[in-house]
Amino acid sequence: MNPKSPAAVMAVVYDFRRPTTLAREHARVLELAFETFARQWGTQLTAKIRVMSQVTLEYLSMQSYDDYVAGLPPTTAMVLCESEATSARTVIQFPAADALNWVSHMLGSPSATDVPERKFTRIEQTLVRGLMDEALEDLHYSLGALLQNQLSVASIHHNSQFAQAATKSELVIAVSLRVRVGERSTLASIAVPAELILPQLGETNPTGPAENAGELLAESLAGIPVDVALALGTAAVTPSTILNLAVGDVLPLPHPTHRPFELSVEGRRLGTAAAGTRSGRIAAVVVSTEETPV
Repeated sequence: MNPKSPAAVMAVVYDFRRPTTLAREHARVLELAFETFARQWGTQLTAKIRVMSQVTLEYLSMQSYDDYVAGLPPTTAMVLCESEATSARTVIQFPAADALNWVSHMLGSPSATDVPERKFTRIEQTLVRGLMDEALEDLHYSLGALLQNQLSVASIHHNSQFAQAATKSELVIAVSLRVRVGERSTLASIAVPAELILPQLGETNPTGPAENAGELLAESLAGIPVDVALALGTAAVTPSTILNLAVGDVLPLPHPTHRPFELSVEGRRLGTAAAGTRSGRIAAVVVSTEETPV
């Protein structure tokens, strides 16, 4: 595989010992929801820090919290968000250095500066907290009915190994985002406890009671469109006749002029019908029906 190809960049390690993957239908629903969130958050950042910003979805997966944290840098900003529905916290993670640049723009700096990765001051933490409050509003709007419990910012940590947002085995919906502010680009991530979202996704292949299966099948079949054909009786000819056909030749058909046409559905004979018209269009008047064994 070409290391510069998009497929190589998006490759995600899969552990066959712990197959915690999302069903394809569920993954697609979540991808659409988080793509909406990415657009909303990018618009919100542009409005708040007054610099053109764009957020795009990189990838989405379900994994354990331990695996999620293992992929984060040791020192980074981790915003923990609490919910009444679970003790596990939702995480919004991004480099503190980039967040400090966002704060710098909010305070009037015209250009980005190189800031070391460090803890926020009280003023910086207040401004970042305000950005996260609005990001959570965008998250609730984007996920809609998928996220029924309200999230609120609980705390901000700077060490991914000691944040303790959830137990190591807790399953989370992990989302990687590319955040571009001006000329600077960085990776951010979100980890939502799976138990907050999965119940709303429903079953992958839901099944109903079998008692009325016959009625449901008949009801479904009744609405399926089929091709109905009205045709003359077929005539048997030799290959030489076909090969010697020329314009003006006449092929006699073994179908008396007084006999109705053959009515068939999907190639299976259904009965006979006579040609007629209705509302200015050619129509078929059913003369007789017959049952053909399958």
